Amino acid sequence: MVQTIQQVAVIGAGTMGNGIAHVFAQSGFAVKLIDVNAAQLEKAAQTITKNFDRQVAKGTVTEEQKNKALSNITTETDLIKGVRDAELVVEAATENTDLKLKIFKQLDEVAPAGAILATNTSSISITKIAAATKRAGKVIGMHFMNPVPVMKLVEIINGYATEASVTETIVTLSKQLGKVPCTVNDYPGFIANRILMPMINEAIYSLYEGVAGVEEIDTVMKLGMAHPMGPLQLADFIGLDVCHSILNVLHEGFGNPKYAPCPLLVNMVTAGYLGAKSGEGFYKYEPGSRDLKVSERFK
Repeated sequence: MVQTIQQVAVIGAGTMGNGIAHVFAQSGFAVKLIDVNAAQLEKAAQTITKNFDRQVAKGTVTEEQKNKALSNITTETDLIKGVRDAELVVEAATENTDLKLKIFKQLDEVAPAGAILATNTSSISITKIAAATKRAGKVIGMHFMNPVPVMKLVEIINGYATEASVTETIVTLSKQLGKVPCTVNDYPGFIANRILMPMINEAIYSLYEGVAGVEEIDTVMKLGMAHPMGPLQLADFIGLDVCHSILNVLHEGFGNPKYAPCPLLVNMVTAGYLGAKSGEGFYKYEPGSRDLKVSERFK
């Protein structure tokens, strides 16, 4: 039986969290955006407003729809207050196993008994996260793609104990958001990252081994394989630290050396060259500039 959802709490006001809050609010849900950092919440509110302004400029939403959606979002720094009325909680915190286990243990204690607890994790085991709670049947993966307001896919991941009715509810809900849900089972990397990350890793290995340069690798994949973005640019966009973490999950989960992160990726992450968010990865990113320039380190 599909559960009716009207009140949604989103934990984490970073890039993914504010995007998730955006799409729920645009679809008419009451959204509580929660983060322990008040400054991050303010930044998220500004980002959401700017993204709605872009939609108004493109004609995809009206000014009235924008204002209505923004009125659907409230912010909160206190987890207990933020989730006390929630029928669905979507966790979008940093991709860190220990942090997510801590959050879900807390959620299990303070969220309403009937609330569904979803995680936006891109690789961490749903079954492991669910085991930190006493409601494993109500825990599910709801993996949105970045940028959330634009990308249509929601990868829905069933943990070992996820109830069929919960899956059905999240599939229905994803369609209400205008998304295309794809249901998969809980194994390392799920589907999206099990396929994507080895490709990115192989592109980095190709650069590391001197097979081709950054632009050449990305151009081959864009023009030859019709990818909208080359794998090295995409890695920068995702965050090289995130790519590194996901590859470690795959490597540890399967015990197969083919998933081991390329030494070049390891060095870049260790040195703090994380891609777009740090200003440099395989490409150099200047504030306010859309020009794509290869990092001097790879010329």
